Amino acid sequence: MSDVRRVQVGDVQLAYRVWGEEDAPPAVLLHCLGEDWRGVVGRLAGTHRVFALDQRGHGHSDWPGDYGLARWRDDAVGFLRALGLERVLLIGHSLGAAAALLVAADQPELVARLVLEEAVPPLPADPPQEVPAQPPGPATFDWQAKVAAVAERNAPDPGWWAAVARVTAPTLVIAGGESGHIPQEHLTALAERLPEARLVTVEGAGHLVHEERPGEFLAAVTSFLAQ
Repeated sequence: MSDVRRVQVGDVQLAYRVWGEEDAPPAVLLHCLGEDWRGVVGRLAGTHRVFALDQRGHGHSDWPGDYGLARWRDDAVGFLRALGLERVLLIGHSLGAAAALLVAADQPELVARLVLEEAVPPLPADPPQEVPAQPPGPATFDWQAKVAAVAERNAPDPGWWAAVARVTAPTLVIAGGESGHIPQEHLTALAERLPEARLVTVEGAGHLVHEERPGEFLAAVTSFLAQ
């Protein structure tokens, strides 16, 4: 496991880890609630300088109690600028994919290529989600981040769907098939609205494609980067 590093971004200190050669092209990973990238960072680091960020409210980053996609987007932009990273391969999962999409829409000069795994769509959840009880034991993320995520899943900013058309980076949308909880037709619609996108479905992988099927996830990414 790589050592934890920290950087100040606005009002929060963000923790991150780095793998790979310093002169390799940068890849930045944005996780979902409580998830990480252990199954894929090693192989990605064979070709990229990989930066795995603990988003606010997670892991070793600050837990300020103030969360939402706009915050996670702004933190990611601030992180890239603080480290002098640009034209990155930006990979996001679920809520992290939604934040990554907003980064690419609002700051296109920072993103060379975009990978959206099981992206939370900017459409209201149907039926509306409920906040589950916090599980017992030590927490790896602030439960208030879950509360904020559910609220935004149920009533997303309507401007986010329009933001999709502003993405200029070639984009790979990875879906996990019908066993995942993201409506697959939403991922198809997302790929169709993106100006330059391809959709790859890993049937049976569910919501955690990179964890359940790391080989197929990485094969899809490698094929996408070779285009």
